[in-house]
Amino acid sequence: MTTSVLRPVYPFTAIVGQERLKRALILNAINSRVGGVLIRGEKGTAKSTAVRGLAHLLPSIHVVEGCPYSCQPDRPAGLCVACQGRSVEVGALPTYERPTRLVELPVSASEDRVVGALDLEHAITEGQRRFEPGLLAHVNRGLLYVDEVNLLDDHLVDLLLDAAAMGVNTVEREGVSISHPARFILVGTMNPEEGELRPQLLDRFGLAVEVAGLLDVPSRVAVIERRLSYEADAHTFMAQWQQAEAELAGRIAAARELLPIVVMDSSDMAAVASLCIELGVDGHRADLTILETARTHAAWSGRTRLGVEDIRIAAELALPHRMRRQPFTDIRLDEQRVAAILERNGKAAEHPASGDELKKKANLSTPTESGEGGDEQGGGGQVTPLGSAGSSETSSPPSQNQASGKQFEADQMFRTRRLEAQSDRQQRRSPGKRTRTRTTRKQGRYIRSRRAERVTDLALDATLREAAVYQRKRRHELAHTIALPHRRRPKVLIQRSDMRQKVRVRRTRNAVCFVVDASWSMAAEERMQATKAAVLSLLRDAYQRRDRVGLVSFQRDYARVLLPLTNSVELAQKRLQTMPTGGKTPLARGMLTAFELLEKARRQDEEVLPLMVLLTDGQANVAISQLPPQQEAYQIADLIATRAIRAIVIDTEHPSFERGLSRRLAEHLRGAYYRLEDLSDDGLVQAVRRQMQQ
Repeated sequence: MTTSVLRPVYPFTAIVGQERLKRALILNAINSRVGGVLIRGEKGTAKSTAVRGLAHLLPSIHVVEGCPYSCQPDRPAGLCVACQGRSVEVGALPTYERPTRLVELPVSASEDRVVGALDLEHAITEGQRRFEPGLLAHVNRGLLYVDEVNLLDDHLVDLLLDAAAMGVNTVEREGVSISHPARFILVGTMNPEEGELRPQLLDRFGLAVEVAGLLDVPSRVAVIERRLSYEADAHTFMAQWQQAEAELAGRIAAARELLPIVVMDSSDMAAVASLCIELGVDGHRADLTILETARTHAAWSGRTRLGVEDIRIAAELALPHRMRRQPFTDIRLDEQRVAAILERNGKAAEHPASGDELKKKANLSTPTESGEGGDEQGGGGQVTPLGSAGSSETSSPPSQNQASGKQFEADQMFRTRRLEAQSDRQQRRSPGKRTRTRTTRKQGRYIRSRRAERVTDLALDATLREAAVYQRKRRHELAHTIALPHRRRPKVLIQRSDMRQKVRVRRTRNAVCFVVDASWSMAAEERMQATKAAVLSLLRDAYQRRDRVGLVSFQRDYARVLLPLTNSVELAQKRLQTMPTGGKTPLARGMLTAFELLEKARRQDEEVLPLMVLLTDGQANVAISQLPPQQEAYQIADLIATRAIRAIVIDTEHPSFERGLSRRLAEHLRGAYYRLEDLSDDGLVQAVRRQMQQ
């Protein structure tokens, strides 16, 4: 956990352009009930710079002196238990004023570090309950910034969103429960190329903004000039923007004062409800978020009643990330349709503003700004127009664009049967949903206990059993210890040597490399469409199980890494759709390329679980060495098997021409074998019926 209060920070108002992003952050600064903001965009687009600059605009707060939760002294209902007890004893609590904190959450943070933990060793040995506050206690009434939130464990994101929504953090360990206030502004940033958040977690963020790199020269020049000036003399640069910063901070404070008297009537609620119904938004969270955001925007604009512009802007910020229904679908929001729905519900703008007026109203910083500010490394960005998901795909390499061959569209996706791998005994921390493995996290099923030099997850039952046989001896020794007559005697005498660590198992993620045969033997339109549909369906399964995925294709006399291992299955889907087909079958080279990709991933992270999914008819006719192609392919398969890389072979050969080559290849790989037709639910049902009949 780190705090960013004293170090020089790039001024918020010096960021060039990025108006929708700045508006979303400012609305959350005015009203934390908006629900936070998720900033999605490519690297170097001022996401982190904007968040850190916002913290310096927030007003100072009064807190209770000595309180680890920074309780608000003039709000008795929100005091922690300790402050409530102190107020009863001494009356007025001592206070002091300090800046609003910005707390940054690292991706590697553990659950105990985030929510806090009970010191069980102290509780058992001393007979006293002691709570160690975590990050959520430190950030109460502040701003919590999670960079690369999509790389954070899903359960931690869920904990943060729960605390942000409820304003309370509850920690339960071994039957003991402790709650404390945890009200904060949650801001998350992410690069979609590195993986997506689950739709359930996306919905929990109040607002979402898409950003992308600038494309016009003047704006990019402005980014460079300001960034160079800041790096040359940060304090002088900040002084130049001090007046603009003070004006914006004053406007935020004024909006906070005005917010309680902003009212909304039944027509506002009906318009928002109709908008969400017609757009097919699930649940009711979107309705509440739009109304809360519209109220806040009205206060920001200096009004006490909602207008159509407030609702429209709120919808543009609150709905795009809630429109996603399935993996691989782009985020879309039709602004014209939103305006038409509001107009039908009596919310048409009485005085439509011109484009210049709207641009002027949208400008939340200085009147002369027109571009985008740099990130910590000086990048720039612009808001992606609504109705587009932004560019999450990097440019294809020249060799990929120049590849020849026929392209086939994928057939209809289906729900695949579960492809399970065997469990292993190595302890891992990386979460996932596919393979069962031991974990060092305090999650998963508790299967047994073990000795440990440092106990972090106490197995209370095993500890008590270990200590039980020594109780009579220890009580006798304690009774004859003259130096400790004043100490409280616990019910159970436990020593450090009795402590036992829990051993848990959970599902972890795989590094899945899809190896697709793109040769002429696969060029029959029906088989290639079915193969692409199978890979897309498996990619959706990988998305749901939080796997890292890569894509290798082989044809002619070469194999290409279409996509290195990444968390973005959507990028893999885009690469697959444009994969050409044709030429001979260099099966050995395709497997060797995938093997090298998985080996590199394992060298970078020894905890990764590599899995190769090979889609081929098993026939090889191009060799790397002087060996016959088929024999060489089997030797490469034997090598992969000896390196403990698990494999699944999916036979794409037509059932009418089956030669058993893919089955023999699976035997050499020591992997599982499936026919392409067996992956769908219907095929699985038929296979089960045949087994039952036999």
